[in-house]
Amino acid sequence: MTWHQVYAPLGNVFGSALVAAIPVAVLLGSLAFARLEAHRAALLGLTAALLVALLAFGMPLRLAVAAAGYGAAFGLFPIGWIVLNAIFLYDITVETGQFEELKRRIAGLADDRRIQALLIAFSFGAFMEGAAGFGTPVAISAAMLIGLGFRPLEAAGLALIGNTAPVAFGAIGTPLLALAAVTGLPLGALSAMVGRQLPVFALVVPFWMIAVMAGRRAVREVWPACLVAGASFGLAQLAMSNLHGPWLVDVVGAVASMAALALLLRFWRPRTVWRFPHDAEAAPTAAAGRGGRPWLPWLLLSVFVFVWGIPAVKKVLDGVLSADVAVPWLHRAVIRMPPLVARPEPEAAVFRLNILSAAGTGILLAALVAGLVLGLRPAALARVYGRTLVRVRLSLLTIAAMMALGFTTRYSGSDTTMGLAFAATGWLFPFFSPLLGWLGVALTGSDTSSNVLFGNLQKVSAQQIGVPPLLTAAANSSGGVMGKMIDAQSIVVASVATGSEARPSAILRYVFWHSLALATLVGVLVLLQAYLFPGIIPKP
Repeated sequence: MTWHQVYAPLGNVFGSALVAAIPVAVLLGSLAFARLEAHRAALLGLTAALLVALLAFGMPLRLAVAAAGYGAAFGLFPIGWIVLNAIFLYDITVETGQFEELKRRIAGLADDRRIQALLIAFSFGAFMEGAAGFGTPVAISAAMLIGLGFRPLEAAGLALIGNTAPVAFGAIGTPLLALAAVTGLPLGALSAMVGRQLPVFALVVPFWMIAVMAGRRAVREVWPACLVAGASFGLAQLAMSNLHGPWLVDVVGAVASMAALALLLRFWRPRTVWRFPHDAEAAPTAAAGRGGRPWLPWLLLSVFVFVWGIPAVKKVLDGVLSADVAVPWLHRAVIRMPPLVARPEPEAAVFRLNILSAAGTGILLAALVAGLVLGLRPAALARVYGRTLVRVRLSLLTIAAMMALGFTTRYSGSDTTMGLAFAATGWLFPFFSPLLGWLGVALTGSDTSSNVLFGNLQKVSAQQIGVPPLLTAAANSSGGVMGKMIDAQSIVVASVATGSEARPSAILRYVFWHSLALATLVGVLVLLQAYLFPGIIPKP
């Protein structure tokens, strides 16, 4: 049985888009206003998505159930697998006392809370995004900030804001590889175009993050650190994306940012040490200790995740153990229709069970090696893992429900309906183009998924209004990075990393307007590039 998607079931795209937005409104409203627990809000949103798919868009019941099941499975693996093992590594450092020592080391490098946030939420988070992506940087950065004494809500919010500029090149360039595949545009040109958009925001985000954290007056005292962290990352991002390609952009940029910031701190310090009101009045400046044991788990994590992200290594591991499973009832049963695609095209639904090559497996091995080196016996490691699993069980349920919602909207075509409403804006489309990517990430939780969903629509719409398709396709990815702050997956991951002390509803309220404001600024930039500075667009 096959079913053809219908993008204007109510007769016009704007009315249909309002109906298509109901699940999003239910989800966000449940989190932000009703303040329901995340798993309850996710289940409500999923219920709304299924009802809209069945009643408004005419999706057959078994296809809707299969799409939701596919999304739930994807939520547990690979996403939940990453979150579970990242928190396991953190729990090991707490169990062995190394996290307390790491706190003292970082405090010795910089006891100013603003500098700590730049080092961890922006620079180190960018490294983890480039190497792994899919929730890893938010989970690790938020956990580290809490360990340093940041309050859970502050830690979660700052980790989410900091994890923006690197997202388009995350997981060794995966989002752009997917974008090139669905649009047929040259990968090198797409990489270069995104690399001519996001460095602006790499420069902006450190200032923005510190302003959110401490206020605009406090930014003036650390502007050299914000400038160095952002400029070094942005320049490396620009150079690597244009001269090499999308694969190592974030890794090189993050290393450059951390090294430049560490070098600056050898010669410059802010005039006053800024701390939170809840910090101890006379908190002493800790001396930077010697030895690398506190850094060992994080070094192992970086090495394992980086190696696991190398395509050649993935290929070898997949050759040992992996399977592509066609989702029953769903695989090639849903037909995508123009203008989303040039001609009717069946939508694949293949669940990839790549246990060995999954990023979460690399994180698990890093955690096990770190635990053994730090003196934990296998039985103790098993006990810690059991406690971690119990602690994140509801969060795994939430992630599964959130992804089930996203896959239901994707296969029902309701998210495409919302995208077509954006595409109907005519000459203003370059402004709304990044907002379409932002919406895609907010719905699916992934810049990669947003690019797959809307990449070809961006290309077709650009051709219709007469602007280069390369610009709007790249804008989908660049605007999408700002949606990473508010997608349900990231918010739940951040909540898990805080030990669920920061409720998802509070995190959403903390970051929502920052996400929308930054996405709007991306829209302004793309509009300027389309009509005032078209020479900046590379030739395909």
